[in-house]
Amino acid sequence: MDARALTALRTVGTQGGVTAAARVLHLTPSAVSQQVAGLERELGLELTERVGRGVRLTAAGEALAAAAVDVEVALERARAAAQGLRASPTGTVRVSAFASGAQLLLPGLLARTAALPGVRVECSDDDVAQDAFVGLTDLIDVVIAHRPDGSPGWGGGVVVRPLLREPLDVAVAPTHPLAGRRVVEASDLVDEDWVAVREGFPVARVLAEVGALVGALGGTAPRVRHRINDFHVAAALVGAGHGVSLLPRYTFGADPRVRLVPLAGVRAGRRVEALVRRDKAERVVVRRVLAELTALAAQIAGEDAGAVADDADQGVSTSLPRA
Repeated sequence: MDARALTALRTVGTQGGVTAAARVLHLTPSAVSQQVAGLERELGLELTERVGRGVRLTAAGEALAAAAVDVEVALERARAAAQGLRASPTGTVRVSAFASGAQLLLPGLLARTAALPGVRVECSDDDVAQDAFVGLTDLIDVVIAHRPDGSPGWGGGVVVRPLLREPLDVAVAPTHPLAGRRVVEASDLVDEDWVAVREGFPVARVLAEVGALVGALGGTAPRVRHRINDFHVAAALVGAGHGVSLLPRYTFGADPRVRLVPLAGVRAGRRVEALVRRDKAERVVVRRVLAELTALAAQIAGEDAGAVADDADQGVSTSLPRA
């Protein structure tokens, strides 16, 4: 059985189709289809089925794709064993992060990994909906993702390295009546206009919880006037008095355009985690970069003692996951 054909089948499953899989594998759609068809002839089983204009894996295809991951892991372990025999393992590691996570973590990561001989880190920013982060692991070695407190995990297809929990605070203009408050309650936000991220993105869920509390108090749902995914643009609008928003504390706590005020009564935070496909997690250089990333995140969270104290005053757990 051809390992490359198994990888093609697995990628069709994770990417949701032949064309998307071909882009990831740097092949033509025809080549991917031929590899999958070869597996079907060899096994005498239908591994894919038509769904509209695309394809998806059958139950047999799903089972074989899961086994393909184990094959890829075994191959990477063999390569890692060979790398481990070298005095200094070398290689390139591609790291992706959502926009504000990139701002928070990538400069420090590059500074730390510059001291690792023979390790090259290439960075990109990918701001995607929450359900799209896992799919990025087919393209990127280390994907820095985020999800709101209390949301489901990422599934068993990837290795998850917890990095930190970043609180989300209410951002207001420096001249706003709430700017001098130590904390704000949901009742304080009943009549505010909001600058919010698009639906499907992690921070949107936290705002929905704020809206539920406001509704329980007899208020209306948050009036979302602007849908802005770039937090820098959101901060500019908030600072100019065009609404309030939710912004991450570590990333925007020192931004002079806004004042961040902790939100009481809502578990308002996001989990920042590194996602790595199981086979890629076996690479020695990937593990070295992950170690530096984890140490950097611990340093950032440890420097925010004031934020931890604020959460503790609100009765919110501030324990930070460690790898």
